[in-house]
Amino acid sequence: MSTNCDQPSSSSCQDGSQELKKYPLGKKRFGRGAVESGLTHECGVFGAIATGEWPTSLEISQIICWGLVALQHRGQESAGIVTSEGKCTKHFNVHKGMGMINNIFNDEAIRKLKGNLGIGHTRYSTSAASEEVNCQPFVVHTAHGALAVAHNGELVNCDSLRKMVLSRGVGLSTHSDSELITQALCLNPPEGEKDGPDWPARIKHLISLAPLSYSLVIMLRDKIYAVRDPYGNRPLCLGKILPFNEPLYGECDESRQAEGWVVSSESCGFLSIGAQYVREVFPGEIIEMTRHGIRSIDIVDRPANKAQAFCIFEYVYFARADSIFEGQMVYAVRLQCGRQLAIEKPVEADIVSSVPESGTAAAHGYSRQTGISFAEVLCKNRYVGRSFIQPSTRLRQLAVAKKFGALSGNVRGKRIILIDDSIVRGNTIGPIIKLLRNAGATEVHIRIASPPLLYPCYMGINIPTREELIANKLNPKELAKHVGADSLEYLSIEGLVKAVRSDIKVKSPTIIGHCTACLSGEYPGGIPQELEW
Repeated sequence: MSTNCDQPSSSSCQDGSQELKKYPLGKKRFGRGAVESGLTHECGVFGAIATGEWPTSLEISQIICWGLVALQHRGQESAGIVTSEGKCTKHFNVHKGMGMINNIFNDEAIRKLKGNLGIGHTRYSTSAASEEVNCQPFVVHTAHGALAVAHNGELVNCDSLRKMVLSRGVGLSTHSDSELITQALCLNPPEGEKDGPDWPARIKHLISLAPLSYSLVIMLRDKIYAVRDPYGNRPLCLGKILPFNEPLYGECDESRQAEGWVVSSESCGFLSIGAQYVREVFPGEIIEMTRHGIRSIDIVDRPANKAQAFCIFEYVYFARADSIFEGQMVYAVRLQCGRQLAIEKPVEADIVSSVPESGTAAAHGYSRQTGISFAEVLCKNRYVGRSFIQPSTRLRQLAVAKKFGALSGNVRGKRIILIDDSIVRGNTIGPIIKLLRNAGATEVHIRIASPPLLYPCYMGINIPTREELIANKLNPKELAKHVGADSLEYLSIEGLVKAVRSDIKVKSPTIIGHCTACLSGEYPGGIPQELEW
């Protein structure tokens, strides 16, 4: 991993250095969703199955719906739930639609989604357009029955896989990576099959065809497979549904009888559905979930000499603060990022504050490390609608500023350190600084609890093109002047990695590893090559 976090000089920033020109970033893949502000994640996946006798008393569709609500931050464009009663191989109950989860799944929809098992998905488009045809989970009918798939991530080699699938005479109705995965699972594995489909073999064949990036939930008539790519790039974890009156805290006790099992992109929704966090799905692991419980089928190894590559921006930006990755809560990691930022980039000031809520945990860490008191300076308006028409720079700046109010009593006459988790285009921070100055701040020092974003992501995060990323145009000193700050500094890549790994119990580099491609330009699977077909 690169440890050089120096910014390009002003001359090289304007046109892009020779190093940056290696990356063909001027365009997006066909149908890839446009990024209008900040960063966007692709989606979240969720699955649930009841144990014991069927039909179950568990409200599986409602459990999945609540699980998706907890994952709503991972995608707000569309959502879907598919359930099975475990009897018919030809039919699943399906409900999908565009919009937010609570608007899609009303009482009538939930009642129709009868079942003892099911999977769900909430989506933001990256590799395919924001249209209803791309809503997941995808359902296909195979020679062996119905198959449903929900996918989080983006296939690095989607072009070559698409070409291979089409060469088999298979028609594709979308440009979605997830449909490619679904069709690839319908292919017979190279070693053939006896006595019906060998789904674990088919899944392993898929992994060999596409080593990253994905977390998958795959549903058949009476079972669910949970799959994570061998690099562990996208998150996926297991939860155990316990009887209502049993405590959910503490370590998972295998002696406690499960009423059901869930699998989710994040653990943040487990408590709300009565599930206890068990563990993460290991990179390359295939887990089978049935009415009898769960079992690990296999763990597919990464290519030789390749390190694990869990997306480091899950900690920085995407995950909910109460989720658990690698044995540590996301909030605690963000707190540690703030501490590390204070060590690397100190500055004299009267108060430390944050851009709510994204920078709050890091701001508390910065405050604790420096001893400078934390105080809120911005009040966020949660009821701001989208501004569809913004014909002037003034209106665009006001559209940002109207999301916040300044707490003038905390601001007036103060030197402020304002912490945020990241800067993408740099459009938001300027109006916020102006708001604070109008409220009487004497100095505003910006500190960013992550390194500068310089490169795109091919693995499920929709980052603007290189030309749109402000860090490729302006170094920190120039950016501070551009946005009206007294100073602006980033956390280093080394500092971010140190903060993320500080509380991980297992320190072995063969077991842990993080993808920093959007920061360093070093991609775990190499830069994908586009094919013409």
